[in-house]
Amino acid sequence: MTQFILSIDQGTTSSRAIIFDDRGTIVTSAQQEFEQFFPADGWVEHDPEEIWESTVAVCKQALKNANIEAQDIAGIGITNQRETTIVWDRKTGKPIYKAIVWQDRRTAQWCKTLKSEEKEVIIQDKTGLLIDPYFSGTKISWILDHVEGARERADKGELAFGTVDTFLLWRLTGGKSHKTDATNASRTLIFDIHTQQWDDELLDIFNVPKSLLPTVEDSSADFGDTDPSIFGAAIKVAGIAGDQQAALIGQACFEPGMIKSTYGTGCFMVLNTGTKALKSEQKLLTTVGYRINGEVTYALEGSIFVAGAAVQWLRDGLSLISDAGETEAMAEEAGADQNVYLVPAFTGLGAPYWDPEARGAMFGLTRDTGIKDIVTAGLQSVAYQTRDLISAMERDGGEKPKTLRVDGGMVANNWVVKFISDLLDVNVDRPAIIETTALGAAYLAGLQVGIYDSLESIAKLWHCERHFEPEMTEELRDKLYSGWLDAVSRVRKS
Repeated sequence: MTQFILSIDQGTTSSRAIIFDDRGTIVTSAQQEFEQFFPADGWVEHDPEEIWESTVAVCKQALKNANIEAQDIAGIGITNQRETTIVWDRKTGKPIYKAIVWQDRRTAQWCKTLKSEEKEVIIQDKTGLLIDPYFSGTKISWILDHVEGARERADKGELAFGTVDTFLLWRLTGGKSHKTDATNASRTLIFDIHTQQWDDELLDIFNVPKSLLPTVEDSSADFGDTDPSIFGAAIKVAGIAGDQQAALIGQACFEPGMIKSTYGTGCFMVLNTGTKALKSEQKLLTTVGYRINGEVTYALEGSIFVAGAAVQWLRDGLSLISDAGETEAMAEEAGADQNVYLVPAFTGLGAPYWDPEARGAMFGLTRDTGIKDIVTAGLQSVAYQTRDLISAMERDGGEKPKTLRVDGGMVANNWVVKFISDLLDVNVDRPAIIETTALGAAYLAGLQVGIYDSLESIAKLWHCERHFEPEMTEELRDKLYSGWLDAVSRVRKS
């Protein structure tokens, strides 16, 4: 008898629910976008209530689409936009401020101060992260310091902190479960990835009360049962992982040296490093890949803030396109060998630069530059940033990958994937299911509820849909990338 898993994929621009069967095949899905708030330069916020309402709505819609009752779901897996920070009232469950999104840069000045106080070494040694507004630590403290009475209430134990997974879990369980998993905890700047504990010294540096914090579980664990009133019956929440780690699992990158790159709002490349937590000298991040049965698998990660968001900007900000699907034909017509460069540093530059003050720019415009050239430059920026990450990983001692596994909404565009293969000079595999983030969360839940007995059995379910091989000449590849490096150098502030 077929078993079903409900995967909640709560992302930066939309909430999705996907129901998978026990073979990892999509049965049905539902998606709902929600509003983005930009109250000041570099600030990005979401309404936590809208996140919650959209999540419940898509789950109910998916169940309805599949004609499946809640009692037919073996378990729920949650994957989420990481680092996004919510603080709420423990009694009412109501947030005391909007969610501060991972892209938000409002704490950049404080991060500069911490660096000047030479805190970076101790923080990187313990967390594997760099001091940056990207992570949750400074966001938590900002909320406590800017919402009237919040710090006093936190000290009294009246408030709770969570990344989006924790907030959703709290709501789903009717406030009974205040938990997260090791992957999300590893992105907060206050969690020691070696001891797998919230760290008192880090809590002191970021001025975060311990009373706010959730319990940290394995990525595949008993996170509690949903309140029966939400879906009509209680469902076990059995898996949680931050979106990029969930994609690592969905791509079955279970062996050290395997690498995946996800192209969603941002782009995130993750290299499985096994039981070794490699320290990067190239401003990459050392993070928890997943924790199962108490055993930690570490990863090296390169984070790019803007990938698919560049296409969204071309659509919504400039109105150059009406739908992302138009971009493939436009790029085919413009061709890869064009001289316009878009550096999409709208909220700073991520790895390997980590420059929060950098801002976006376009270079190489001439009188005959048209919409197709600008759109193509937006697509190419994703590949250029991917090469930045691969080069950084090589300089950190990693071998150049023979094959890169890609996923995320952007890789439905064949031109983009082929250009990535050409620019990196590596083979690129696109899986049969590109929704690997949601799939990874489903696999984690399936492990916990007994649908899968091991990671090996999950690996056998991975299938390649299309294989891309590089064909570009080395001369053109080097010329294009050199132009990108020149463009990036012009927007950098640090």
